[in-house]
Amino acid sequence: MNRPQISSVTRLLALGALASLALAGAASAAAVDPEPITFYADVAAVLQQECQVCHRPNGANLGGMVAPMALTTYEETRPWARSIARQVATRAMPPWDAAPEHNGVFANERTLTQKQIDLLVRWAESGAPAGDPADAPAPIEWPSSDGWLIGEPDLVLQFDEPYFVEDDVDDLYIYFKTTVTDEMIPEDRYVKAIEFRPGSSAVHHIIVPGLGGIAPGNDPVIHTDGMADVLKAGRDLQWQMHYHKEPGEGTGVWDQSSVALKFYDKDEDVKYEVFNADMGKYDFAVPPGASDYTIQTEWTFPSDSEIVGYLPHMHLRGKAAKYEAYYPDGSHEVLLDVPNYDFNWQTTYKYKERKKMPAGTRVVLTTVFDNSENNPANPDPTATVRWGEPTTDEMSFGFVSYINEENKGRGAFQGDDGLDLTAVVAFSDDSRDGKMQLEEAPGGVKQYFEMMDQNKDGAVDMEEAKAANAFLKQMAEQREKAEAAAAGAAGG
Repeated sequence: MNRPQISSVTRLLALGALASLALAGAASAAAVDPEPITFYADVAAVLQQECQVCHRPNGANLGGMVAPMALTTYEETRPWARSIARQVATRAMPPWDAAPEHNGVFANERTLTQKQIDLLVRWAESGAPAGDPADAPAPIEWPSSDGWLIGEPDLVLQFDEPYFVEDDVDDLYIYFKTTVTDEMIPEDRYVKAIEFRPGSSAVHHIIVPGLGGIAPGNDPVIHTDGMADVLKAGRDLQWQMHYHKEPGEGTGVWDQSSVALKFYDKDEDVKYEVFNADMGKYDFAVPPGASDYTIQTEWTFPSDSEIVGYLPHMHLRGKAAKYEAYYPDGSHEVLLDVPNYDFNWQTTYKYKERKKMPAGTRVVLTTVFDNSENNPANPDPTATVRWGEPTTDEMSFGFVSYINEENKGRGAFQGDDGLDLTAVVAFSDDSRDGKMQLEEAPGGVKQYFEMMDQNKDGAVDMEEAKAANAFLKQMAEQREKAEAAAAGAAGG
């Protein structure tokens, strides 16, 4: 069979078409394979901006959470490239649990943009090339402050003696004292910044009344200019230490935790003392297997105020937390939504611009708990879980730090109306059955035990504690009315 003849014109057209296809293919390949991403030209700048505050030698200690590796050089970073890609792609790192709609709202936000995430993932997938060291940004000169995020402290305090957490300790609450001498602070001082540092891996959380405390993942407190905590001269500090570890031979550790303080200069103007509304409940019981058990509590602002920040606090079954505002004009707003609470990263969410709260605004805190077998952190999905100090029990708290003109010099706490007997029952319930037995009752409460035990079963449960609270409130109101009437009669 004879082959058809191809004219020279046809041949030229065919060659032209092939050239066009080749050019198109090259352009397509360039679009698919852009300039390679390298450590020095691209990745180092992202790590400096977003990661090295923790991932560096002597890096940040966030409530006992310390980065396990440095990411300041290519040699340090290269072995972790694939791990970095996984962590940022799932947004497990940087640790930040607020819902995306809050992005840009909080000053201490730890998030990556999608562009930064894509860059780190593509770098790892392409073999994590180094590139040209000449393309690298200048290294950051981190301040020499022994790792303190607040900078060089004016004063570092520890409890008076080191303490050995014994091998057999699982959960332990214990109290220590720091003797504050005149040499340390001869007069009251306004505190600009506070940073706690656990002295061992066994520390779960620290509370020091007057200075605050930490739990895993907490940032230090660095107040905006003009706002402060107050350290009183001549007042010794009490440390509530919560130790939590795996018991066993050789697991004991020494601990002497510390807190670093930076003071305002004496001539600096301090307008506001920061104080807290402590929202929480003690009278709850999370049923076995419950995956969405919800607790709500609320607090109302008595005067015009401005919210500085929030700190939700739960234990291992904590699943989600939400703060909502119900304003006097009838409007409603979600202040903070934490849809995936992480016990190991108990973040304080601090506003860039303080949130104004008119007097009468009601803040509602909703906490959600997962006591099911689907919660990998759940120590026992068959247990009914109540309030308790050990990590294996639960807490439902939400703290709101705020300032206002009227209450300068005095904090506001939910228990200010008087003794909360549900808290007494929760703290005294050593048997963890949701009731306070007579032998468990504190000495000052024993004399009222029979009156509180309304059904005469030999124990005071949460419903009976609530009834006792209502009775105490009613008596206080009647006393106030009588005193007002007496004052009116005397004036008349």
